[in-house]
Order: sequence, then structure tokens, then C-alpha cells
Amino acid sequence: MTEGAGGGDDARAFILAHTAKARAPLVPELILHLASEATPLWKATEAWLHDRGIEPPYWAFAWAGGQALARYVLDTPAMVEGRTVVDVGTGSGLVAIAAKRAGAARVIALDRDPMALVATTLNAEANDESVETRLATHARDVDADVILAGDVFYDRHESPKLLADLTEAARRGALVVVGCPGRVASPLAATLLRAVEVPDSLELEGKESVVSRVMRLSA
Repeated sequence: MTEGAGGGDDARAFILAHTAKARAPLVPELILHLASEATPLWKATEAWLHDRGIEPPYWAFAWAGGQALARYVLDTPAMVEGRTVVDVGTGSGLVAIAAKRAGAARVIALDRDPMALVATTLNAEANDESVETRLATHARDVDADVILAGDVFYDRHESPKLLADLTEAARRGALVVVGCPGRVASPLAATLLRAVEVPDSLELEGKESVVSRVMRLSA
């Protein structure tokens, strides 16, 4: 079940036509609509997305930081159980769905890309979970107990602002946990909770595995 699907039938049909149901290596409990190869999907979607002013299909891949964070959430359900959880930069919805599976009372998945919200809805449905979706880039207007963010610090210009927003949420009392494979920007004021090697794609990352860190942000 889903709430706030975030897109129309054409977007759903497009995602279903260009992905297949699969399981991320680190989170085999969950089913996702994923692209098997990066380049064909990127080429196939370029014109379609450009015509609609939509971003590249980051939603079609289970990125290393998101996998590490989703695994941690499933392994430590007490962190989210019975709580309101926000997943920032949800992408495929992997982390959001993991939080709901782990017992969160309410999960809100945020992304600036409408297609990501449609993908999240489809993936939640595939796992018989209920996830709300919102077109947003930050959790300022949501009263959340826990804020999760997997693999969101990849843009040199946007990352500092996002990190500031998440740090402010931690200062206000939210538990803020991120999954980060060490891209262009990484949180410095954070407590390491886990480091894990994530099997990855040479096409996506240029290597067969990536070490991702799960960290709690300090206020």
C-alpha cells in the first residue's frame, strides 16, 4: 500500500518498462524495480526525462550508501520502531521501505525528483508496505523522530546545504542517521555506527565493491 504516489500512469509504465524486479545484495529481504545496466537506461530515458524536466534515473539503482543504511535499519529495528521516520533523497525508496519493514509507525519519503517518488511507490507496493511520498529536498516541515539519508552527499554544491539542514534537525532533537560511501562531501561531526563493504557495479562506481559508513550526525 502507498500514499501520495507522486506521479501519473505514464511514469509508472515507463519505470516498469525499463526495470525489472531484483534484490539489492545487502538487502535481499526487499524487492525493487531496478535497472540491470546503467548506460542503456540512461540513454533510453534521456529524451523522455528531458522533455518533462526530470532528473537522471538515480531511482533505478540501489546505491551503496542506501544499501548500507537500509541494512543497518533492518538490523537495529528499535531505532525506528513505532516512530515517524523521514527518508531524505529517497531515490528507489529502499531506505524508506526498510524503515517501514523494521516497524516504523509512519514513513515519509522525500525526493526532488517526481520519478523517484513513483519508483518508491512501486517498490513499496512490491513489498506490501505503506510509504508516504513528498516532493521535497529537506525535512524542515516534517515533525520526525528519525531522519535517514542514504548516499545523498554526491553533489559538491548541494551537499553542504543538505548537511546543514540535517545537522539542524539533529540539533532540534531528531535522530539523524546517514549512509555515506565517501563521495565529494561527507559529514565530519558524526559518530560511526557501522562500516560495511557493499558489492557494487563497475559501470556505476568503477569498482566491484564500495565501503560505506553508517553514521549518526551530531548536533
